[in-house]
Amino acid sequence: MEQKAQKLYQEAVQKLKEANDELCRPEEDVVAFMVCKNSQVAIDHFLRGYLLQNGIEASKDATLDVLYEQCKGLNEHFNRIDLAGFDCQADSLESRYCSGTEKVSRCFDIADSLDSFLRAENIIS
Repeated sequence: MEQKAQKLYQEAVQKLKEANDELCRPEEDVVAFMVCKNSQVAIDHFLRGYLLQNGIEASKDATLDVLYEQCKGLNEHFNRIDLAGFDCQADSLESRYCSGTEKVSRCFDIADSLDSFLRAENIIS
């Protein structure tokens, strides 16, 4: 499970980088869908990786809300991550789509917060 968790973390970091690269483009060239999807996949992988690292293999269909609650159950410090304003956390990954700069930025901010949190907790490096 540890190896699977590390692979998920690596993929999450890569997706976060791709979302950031897209956000660094001129505003008129930013593809909101790419920022949103890459951020959401990063969030999903960070949470699933943490659960796997702790011996829990979450259901393939688990929503971000469910994954987040499971992570909070294992580590109360996950309460530091604020999912407020992230309207798509209860949807399935295939149906999530953000439109508008504010929502896209919120997805990215949450993914970035998870990355920073997991680094601060020495879970990823």
